[in-house]
Amino acid sequence: MPDVKTIRLTETVKAGGCASKLSPAVLDKVLGKLPRQHDPNVLVGFDHADDAGVYKIAPGLALVQTVDFFTPIVDDPYTFGQIAATNALSDVYAMGGRPVTALAHVCFPAGGDLEVLEQILAGGLSKMMEANCSVVGGHSIRDEETKFGYSVTGLIDPGRIFTNGGAQPGDRLLFTKSLGTGVISTAIKQGTAKQTWIDAATSSMTTLNKAASEVIVAFTTKHVGAGVPPSQAERSSAAPSHSIHSLTDVTGFGLIGHAREMALASRASLHFRMDQIPLIEGALDCIRAGNIPGGLKNNRDFAECVVGYKEGIPEELKTILFDPQTAGGLLVAVAPASCADLIRNFKAAGVPAVEIGEVLEQSKPLIAVTA
Repeated sequence: MPDVKTIRLTETVKAGGCASKLSPAVLDKVLGKLPRQHDPNVLVGFDHADDAGVYKIAPGLALVQTVDFFTPIVDDPYTFGQIAATNALSDVYAMGGRPVTALAHVCFPAGGDLEVLEQILAGGLSKMMEANCSVVGGHSIRDEETKFGYSVTGLIDPGRIFTNGGAQPGDRLLFTKSLGTGVISTAIKQGTAKQTWIDAATSSMTTLNKAASEVIVAFTTKHVGAGVPPSQAERSSAAPSHSIHSLTDVTGFGLIGHAREMALASRASLHFRMDQIPLIEGALDCIRAGNIPGGLKNNRDFAECVVGYKEGIPEELKTILFDPQTAGGLLVAVAPASCADLIRNFKAAGVPAVEIGEVLEQSKPLIAVTA
């Protein structure tokens, strides 16, 4: 793409990326008051705050649908477009779906530089093409703050939907990326981020969860006949082909926020080992320097009440658990007998997944964090 005149996109907005989203407390309060629709074809709705909705359209076929857009999290327009697309696609991958079409959502200043807009759209399109997802249209409005993203529709087998519920006591918790995009993006906005931190965060945010999702789907279906949904008994077994019990992506509500949703939907408790949770280079430096996004504070205010910490965990490590991630990794609950095999499959596909904890019987605290 051609160079455009210097502009720092992060200086034009109050909050960047997933940190610009509404507080989880606000959403929880409002969504809890809405009536529930009764359509038997709705296989996954918003009842358990899952990553995407799923609607059955035929035997053996369903649509998986999501929408995600936000303000700039980096200064380069092309990269911002890539990150927005990567983030929007993630919810489909987190359900085990295959993205097929997307509609762009654009908010842009009336007098804004059109070359900047072109690069944002081009960056997004590059990631949609990488995902083999066709952009078929979109909508735009005038707005003083730039915002960009997509609604994405995918296809999925109704018998092989992954949700944030279903985690079982004894399951191991795997995570496929590192934490820290929120605090590093805040440092970018403040002009204090080192280039190595920016490069590491950008690499994470522009890496599709496509490979990770494909590994999970293949791991789950390799011993199941095509088009034959596994029975509930099969799903509860420890056999490698049916041993991934729960899946979600970690985005705007942070690791604890999304872990809380998994625990509540699964009627279980989760335990994280802090020393095994991967962090992006510079993330803790950003926290120590006070680069704390508003979204992190909102996440912590809402969800820390369900967390119990082992004595001695430093404050900056507690803080990073609530960092709002943009285009974050997948959190996977897998049966212990299959954990090592799944990690090997991830590694073979170039996905740096690591074990960060386990699922427990439901108890208090809902989420335990040890060193």
